[in-house]
Amino acid sequence: MQRMILLPRLLAVLLLGATLAQAQTTNTPLKVGAPIPDVTLRTADDTAVSLRKLVSEKPTVLIFYRGGWCPYCNRHLHALAGIEQDLVAAGVQLIAISMDQPSQLKATPDREQLPYRLLSDSDATAVKAFGLALTVDDATIEKYKTYKIDLEAASGQSHHILPHPAVYIAGTNGVIRFAYFNPDYKIRLEPAKVLEAAKAAQR
Repeated sequence: MQRMILLPRLLAVLLLGATLAQAQTTNTPLKVGAPIPDVTLRTADDTAVSLRKLVSEKPTVLIFYRGGWCPYCNRHLHALAGIEQDLVAAGVQLIAISMDQPSQLKATPDREQLPYRLLSDSDATAVKAFGLALTVDDATIEKYKTYKIDLEAASGQSHHILPHPAVYIAGTNGVIRFAYFNPDYKIRLEPAKVLEAAKAAQR
């Protein structure tokens, strides 16, 4: 079993206290049947990659997460590692996208335990295109800093945008076959349900 990244519950609540009242969603999430946006992401080595090209190569599960500083995200990333081989066996690739700038992707806790690809959307192009972008208010930005969480340092940008965590599944034609997002960042789709949805999307 993959080791989880956990923080005491109270500390996690203090660290990650941005609520819908403290953040403004900027657009509407894409739904099933929509095409994958033609956006460019960056690898940990700061190489530009086309999301549409990646998806055209193999059916894809896309995970949008806030960043390596987020314990809820890290817990989910490591849980997803447990289904990665099952996804591969089903002919599906798993890609996780965050606001972390390329240099921060390598600093993701226990990165060596994550066998799938992490990509950077530090300029928020993808999260905006997918309709997942929210802007964190100044008070929360400052509160994060008191717990040594600096969103600008993490992303290398000053936009203060985070994504609603989400799961998308697309076929090689680039059409979204499954979409899940929750405005409550603490709630993530269980890996078993991600695997089930990925297999169902191939039928």
